[in-house]
Amino acid sequence: MTLREHVVELRNRLVISVLAIVVGTVVGWIFYNQAFDFLTKPFLTSVAEMAKDAGNEKTPQLTFPGVGNALTFRIKISALFGLILAAPVWLYQLWAFIAPGLHRNERKWAYIFSGLATPLFAGGIWVAYWTLPKGIEILLGFTPLDIQNLVELPDYLDFVLRTMLVFGVAFLIPLVVILLNMLGIVPGAALGRFRPYIVLVIFVFAAVATPSGDPFTMCLLAIPMCVLFFVAEVISRLNDRRRARKAEELLAD
Repeated sequence: MTLREHVVELRNRLVISVLAIVVGTVVGWIFYNQAFDFLTKPFLTSVAEMAKDAGNEKTPQLTFPGVGNALTFRIKISALFGLILAAPVWLYQLWAFIAPGLHRNERKWAYIFSGLATPLFAGGIWVAYWTLPKGIEILLGFTPLDIQNLVELPDYLDFVLRTMLVFGVAFLIPLVVILLNMLGIVPGAALGRFRPYIVLVIFVFAAVATPSGDPFTMCLLAIPMCVLFFVAEVISRLNDRRRARKAEELLAD
């Protein structure tokens, strides 16, 4: 395939991806209320718990900072859900453009990585969404009793998305460790030797990466990461043993 044909193929796949995102954005605009309820539920849940415990009339509220921000926020939410809904289309277009240049073994590892990465990333997002109400409640609890806490919706959206993204990416780190072991870069024995330091790094990463910064959210990110790391270490050690047995068989032959 010539360079011009590659450029034409790339253009066609980009057009298909953009059209899919536009269609998804329209669907997101139609179902904006449902998407809005989904994103604001953690905040409303935390506020309800605070009101039940303290009975304070000056409970935190979500607000728009200006006249036109409600429209901007709706466009932002619609575009975000359009990107998510169209993900199967644009991910396939990306894969279809890259796959012909890969060897069979490289494609096999790409399929394995994709099959494992998707549920891990989704699991991280689910844990983040589950922990958000408690994390928000802890942070809002620092507001003085005589102060009204008005949270701007754009800032709240950035906070929620950052939290979900951090949790999702963090859950992929053990998978990267396993892939490095499969490639022979990181042996399982080395993971065992540096295990205490790695656990310390995980907790430091969780403390720095979580937008809320509270100990509750930090532990709920660090503990699953430690468990996944231990699983990755076990798999790496088993893979090293399998590789050693295979090498011995080759030497015997």
